Amino acid sequence: MKVILKEDIIGLGYKNEVVEVKPGYGRNYLIPQQKAVMATKSAIKVLEENLRQQAHKIDVLKAAAQKRANALEGVVVQVAAKVASSGQLYGSVNTAIVAEELAKKGIEVDRKIITMRDIKQLGQYEALVHFFKDVEVKVPVIVVAENAEPAAPAPEEEVKAEAEEPEVIAEEEDEAPAAE
Repeated sequence: MKVILKEDIIGLGYKNEVVEVKPGYGRNYLIPQQKAVMATKSAIKVLEENLRQQAHKIDVLKAAAQKRANALEGVVVQVAAKVASSGQLYGSVNTAIVAEELAKKGIEVDRKIITMRDIKQLGQYEALVHFFKDVEVKVPVIVVAENAEPAAPAPEEEVKAEAEEPEVIAEEEDEAPAAE
């Protein structure tokens, strides 16, 4: 029995695809659940016409998405966040914050099309903006400290300071025996 799928079904096929299924599966599950329709000659002709008309619409949508993606090329998002002395953020930087920062730059992007992990530390990260099926843009996200206080050195500075201290002590020890 041949049916036309109305939605993607894992292991069977994709929407608007004609597939062969067992008669019981088609009549008892797919058709009553409105996940498929019988693949009659007239239904196949209607499907082909719909796909032909959708091809133009998809091309127009893809061109618009590409135009929006080109507007994001070269854009860097810098987010200032409150930071604890350990370098951890209070809270996190998420897609909503990235969307707000892009809006401040005049680029309207829905937070739902941005993919990234929640950021919980300072540094440089990457967000992926999905405009269309094949149109994606990687946007660098730099998280900097909002409350940058010089009293708390960064972990890298502490390592450098510790490395310098033993050298100074060794020089003092060398000088002390020479003075005797």
